[in-house]
Amino acid sequence: MHMNPEDKQLIPGPFHVIKEPPGPDAPAQRDPKVAATVSEMLSTIESGGLDAVRKYAEQLDGFTGADLEVGKAEFAAAARDLPADLREALDAGADRSRRFAQMQRDRLVDFEEEILPGLVCGQRQVPVGAVGAYLPAGRFPLLASAFMTVGVAKVAGVPNIVSCTPPSNAGAAHPAVLYAARASGAERVFQVGGVQALAAMAFGLFDGIPPADMIVGAGNAYVAEAKRQLYGRVGIDVLAGPSEVAVIADDTATTTMVAADLLGQAEHGPTSPASLVTTSRRLAEELPAEIDRQLAGLSTRSVAEPAWRDYGSIYLAEDRETAVAIMDLLAPEHLEVLTDDLDWYLQNLTNYGSLFLGEWSTVAYADKGMSGTNHVLPTGRNARFTGGLSVAGFLKTLTYQRSTKEATEAQARPVVTVSNFEQLDGHRDSAQLRLDLLDD
Repeated sequence: MHMNPEDKQLIPGPFHVIKEPPGPDAPAQRDPKVAATVSEMLSTIESGGLDAVRKYAEQLDGFTGADLEVGKAEFAAAARDLPADLREALDAGADRSRRFAQMQRDRLVDFEEEILPGLVCGQRQVPVGAVGAYLPAGRFPLLASAFMTVGVAKVAGVPNIVSCTPPSNAGAAHPAVLYAARASGAERVFQVGGVQALAAMAFGLFDGIPPADMIVGAGNAYVAEAKRQLYGRVGIDVLAGPSEVAVIADDTATTTMVAADLLGQAEHGPTSPASLVTTSRRLAEELPAEIDRQLAGLSTRSVAEPAWRDYGSIYLAEDRETAVAIMDLLAPEHLEVLTDDLDWYLQNLTNYGSLFLGEWSTVAYADKGMSGTNHVLPTGRNARFTGGLSVAGFLKTLTYQRSTKEATEAQARPVVTVSNFEQLDGHRDSAQLRLDLLDD
C-alpha cells in the first residue's frame, strides 16, 4: 500500500507524509523462477497422475504415510489430542463463519418476473459442482482457513468438496488443521501440500472425486502461481499477495491500540504493509516510538519489524474527507476505523476488503473466524474493484427467459433493425422467422 506521486495529486485536501515505505509496494508474488517451476510441476502431474503427486509429496512435503487421504482414526486422534479450549474455540469459529455465510445465502434469491407482456425473465442461484480447498499449514498453521472455504462452500450447497493440507506435523497432517476442517464439514481431506495439491484437485486425481470447478485457499508464492496458471481451467477465489492492514484514527484513539493492531497483521510476513491514516498529529508523532516499544517484546519481531520498517506508512490528514480519499487510494485488505464518527466512515469509505469499526473490533477477530466474516480478501489495491470470498463466490447466477407469441413483435422487430445495421444476417433471420410466423 504505497502511494505513487500521481496518486497524491488525487487527494483533495492537505496531508503530510510522516512515514512512507522506502521503496515501491511489496513485490508481486509472481517470480519467473517460481512460474517456471510451477509450470513444469503441473505438466508432470497432469501426465503422471497420482504417482507424480505422491512423489512430490514425499520429496517436498516430507510425507511418510501409506495413504494420502486422512482416515477416520487420524481425525479421531486430532480431536482427542488437542486441548479442550482450542477445540471449543475452533468450533465457535466454524459456527460463526457458517452462520454469517447462511445470512448471505438467504439474501441471494431466485426470482422470476414479467418484463413485458409475454416475456418472463428470471435468475437462479446454482452452486458450482466441485470445489478444492487448500488449507495452509506452514510455520503458522492458519486454522480458520477451513471455516472460510470448506464451511462457506457447504452453506452454498456445493455437492463435492475436497480439501488438501500439507503434512507439516512430522510427515502427517497438522491435528489442529484436521479438527478445524472437520468442524467446518470437511469429509475428504488429503495430506498433500503446495502445487501438487492444487494440481491433484484441479485434475481430479483423487479416487472418487471429480475435477474441481474452483480452487480456493491461501498459500505461499508457489500456491499463488499454481492458482494463476490453473485459472481458466478452474475458477479461483483471489490471487492474494502479502496480508495488509490499515487504520484510520482520530484523536480519540490510543497509540497503544493502533500500534498493537498494526503489528498484529505485520507479523503475517516481512512484506506485509501496515498503514495509519490519522487526523491526529499527536497520534502520528507518537506511533513510531510505540511500535518500537511493542516490537521489543514481540515473539514474531523478526517478521513484523522488517514489515513495518520497509512497508509501514503514516499519513497525517487535515480532515476526515482527506483521510477517506487517502484510504480509498490505498484500498487495503483489512481496514480498522478508530474514531468517534464510525457511521460517517462506514457510509463514505468504498475501497477495502473488510471493515472493522470501533475500538471493540479488530482484524484478529475475523482472521480467526470469531466475527463470522470471511478473511479471504483482495490485496494489492484490488479492493478497488472486487470484494472478498463469500457464499456468492461458490454460486453461479444463471439467468433465463421464457417468451410467448405475445412478446414476439416487441422483441423481434427491433432485433431485425439492429441486425440489419450491424450486417449480421443470421441474427436478423432468426428474429424475422418468428415475425413471419405471426402472419401465418
